[in-house]
Parts: sequence; structure tokens; C-alpha cells
Amino acid sequence: MVNPAKVFRITEDADLGFIAQKLKDFREEETYETEDEETKELVTEVLDLELEEDKLTGVFSRDFVRSRYYRRGLVETLVTEEAPFWVREFRGQNFLVVLAPSVARGVKKLLTNHVANKLSEVIFLKSGLIVEAKIAHETLKELHESNPRATKLIWFDNIDFPDVGKLCLSGSALADTKLYHEYLDHGKIWYAVFEAEKYGFVVGVTRNCVITLFSKATVDEFSDYILKEIIPLVEQE
Repeated sequence: MVNPAKVFRITEDADLGFIAQKLKDFREEETYETEDEETKELVTEVLDLELEEDKLTGVFSRDFVRSRYYRRGLVETLVTEEAPFWVREFRGQNFLVVLAPSVARGVKKLLTNHVANKLSEVIFLKSGLIVEAKIAHETLKELHESNPRATKLIWFDNIDFPDVGKLCLSGSALADTKLYHEYLDHGKIWYAVFEAEKYGFVVGVTRNCVITLFSKATVDEFSDYILKEIIPLVEQE
């Protein structure tokens, strides 16, 4: 299963040392009583925090209760999810990148957003100061058209055709197809999958900065790719 990462902008000025200090001792506990009337502690905390010269890394850990259907009944299971994250500076602004753990499809986006909101509360004592990074449609268009042969798939949204939500094109030489230009006239590029030839990665990128890696790589390799190739594409605000 591929695990996407999501990029967020930290809107408040803060150096990595300050952020590390705020996160170092963060831990929240919530009492939960099981069906057997046994008391358990559900813990939310930051683990493995490490501050390097230009990067802060850690793991956001959260316990929760997951219900599963078993023999016509619901069975509750205690689960721990861990989402690695890192904070890096680029052109005077800090960016948070959260790597989603292996959870059910559709939950990943909610989890990465939850991590960003929670870290905002812990670091700055209020939510809303770590926000989604955005990549403009025009930037994704330019990225694709600079090397059309590297593109594997494009999704378009904001389609003005009646009753059409999204459109998809796949295949080689997409920029040369009549449909590609027609779809550009009627919508915007939401998601593109392409080969980053310099790194040997196949990645998918959305306008709200969800990056899905379809190739094998270490977390450090993925982190460096995002810093060098994706964060420079983010709209400056």
C-alpha cells in the first residue's frame, strides 16, 4: 500500500528549536473502559523527536478504538497509529510534512489534517496556524507540459460540463492530445501522476499538496524530494 504525504505551511514565525521544545514533552491521556470493564489509557504523544541542523523529525502517535463487524456484532479493538512527520525551512518559511500510516483508504487525509491541527495547538496554543499548502493549476500544467512523456495520468476537476465532476486522461504524449486541450478549456488539473526522472520516482501530486509515492524509497529520500521539488511549487502567501 502506498502511503501519501501531505505538505502544510506553518504561518507563524518560529525556529526549529522553539518547535522542538514545544513538542518534546507533549502527551495527552484519555481513559477508556472496555466491554470487559477494564480501564485502558488512550495516549496521544510525539515520539522519536530529533532536531538536526536543518530538519526536525518525529512521530505523531495516537491510540484510538476501532470497531469491527464480527459474527453479526461489533467488536472493539484498541489500535495505535503512528504518523512520521518532519519540519523543514524553505525561503524563510517552515513547512510541515506528515506521512500517513497504513490505514484504511479515505482515513489518511483526515489523519494528516488531524496531525497538523493538533501540532498547531501544541506549538502555538491554537489551531489554524498550520494550514494546507497549495499548488496552482497553472503550476501543475507547466510541470506536465515541461516533460509530457513523463506524465502517466491527469485528473481534472472544476469541470463545467453538466453533471460531470472529474475527468481523467492517461497515456503518453498527453499534451499532444485533442482531449487534453479540450479538458483544459473546461476544467483545472487537480492531480497528476508522473515520473520524476532525476530521482527515479513515480509520484502523484494534487493541488492541495498530497504527494503519493509509487516507488520504493527511504523516508529521507522522500523528504529530500519533497523539499527540493515540491515545496518550491507551493503558492507563496
